[in-house]
Amino acid sequence: MRAFLFIIFILSGLVLSSQDTIRMMQYNLLMYGNNFGGCTSGNNNVNNKNGYFKTIVEYVKPDIVFVNELSEEESFHDLILNSVFNVNNSDWSRGNVNNLANSFIVNQVYYKNQKFELTNYVAVQTNVRDIDIFGFNILPSDKSNLPEPIEINCAVAHLKAGSDFENVQERAYETNKLMNYLNNSGADGNFTFSGDFNLYSGSELALQNLLNYANPDIRFFDPINQIGNWNNNGFYANIHTQSTHENGDCFSGGGMDDRFDFFLVSQEILEGSNKIKYLENSYFAVGQDGEHFNNSLTSSPTNTSVPGNVLNALYNMSDHLPVVIDIVVDHNLFIQHNYSATFDFTINNPVKEVLEINIQDPNFASYQVHISDLLGRPVSEASIPPGVNKINLPLEGLKQGVYFISLIRENAFSSTRKFIVH
Repeated sequence: MRAFLFIIFILSGLVLSSQDTIRMMQYNLLMYGNNFGGCTSGNNNVNNKNGYFKTIVEYVKPDIVFVNELSEEESFHDLILNSVFNVNNSDWSRGNVNNLANSFIVNQVYYKNQKFELTNYVAVQTNVRDIDIFGFNILPSDKSNLPEPIEINCAVAHLKAGSDFENVQERAYETNKLMNYLNNSGADGNFTFSGDFNLYSGSELALQNLLNYANPDIRFFDPINQIGNWNNNGFYANIHTQSTHENGDCFSGGGMDDRFDFFLVSQEILEGSNKIKYLENSYFAVGQDGEHFNNSLTSSPTNTSVPGNVLNALYNMSDHLPVVIDIVVDHNLFIQHNYSATFDFTINNPVKEVLEINIQDPNFASYQVHISDLLGRPVSEASIPPGVNKINLPLEGLKQGVYFISLIRENAFSSTRKFIVH
């Protein structure tokens, strides 16, 4: 995952008319096949869920689907394969799951076997659930111009839930273990990382491990550049993915107020340097109209972002929304590397009343500044306009303790520092 971002990518007219587009979907299935946390065979019946899931898949038309919260019993994995994806054909296959962590819920992948060939599988064990890495060959097609298959690796995770300090620490441990595995295994090339990350803020160390890992060649990026304090923040209403319900025994309540579900991509996919590129503006949460902050998906005003039957399926299937991205596959994709992805900044540490921020960036970009406490809760924000390389941020009234400052550049790159207020 190289440390340079493109400024221009060039495609010929012929290529534009013949490139292949693949749709990827990420979805938390809400205790599929498990009676846990208020979910029962009555209020979370798998046969009903199969119908809802099938409706959603037929509407979205994905080519590959990553899921969380699926029972560890593989009979349920096959039930989805046969009742949702292969009702009238055998076009879909599924992956294998090791479940080294011995969790009662696991991840899985379903994929069109005429487009994908599963070539490798690795489970990175954590304290709670495995992080699964599925290696695929994307097979050549008439549109992709590929002379041979192209590799893509897709990591899937369901990180530890909860907002208390121990859960925040556990999420950080989990993503750090993934990144260390990728680093030690010499990972490179086309990667995606999707799942229910249970993150409340972009300043959480769990996310910063992914965005700012010490080895810049294996960092991940948010395709929509929406790193911020998502929890209960109406500014991010159009990307929230949880919860579809205001209340319920099985479904988490509270309405739409969290961005828990993600697709992150490697630099290669963001820029298109290795025959696969993220398609600009293709990232969306299915059924999210931006008008139901802190409300259920079906409350007033009427959600018209999807057909009525799909809205009903989304509401009854899960307390999460599916997240979708499209990737373009083309042998002739190429780029110019002339925009530095790296920047640096320094701060005074420890801080008494004023935080002094000095930025080293040859690109003269604009920045957002986010300061949070150890639990990821926001305490201060600021904006830095283009060309400004120094700012003094007053911190009067901030209690003594340890805090994090994140600088987020306009093109999705971010960097974080820890500091002490005394």
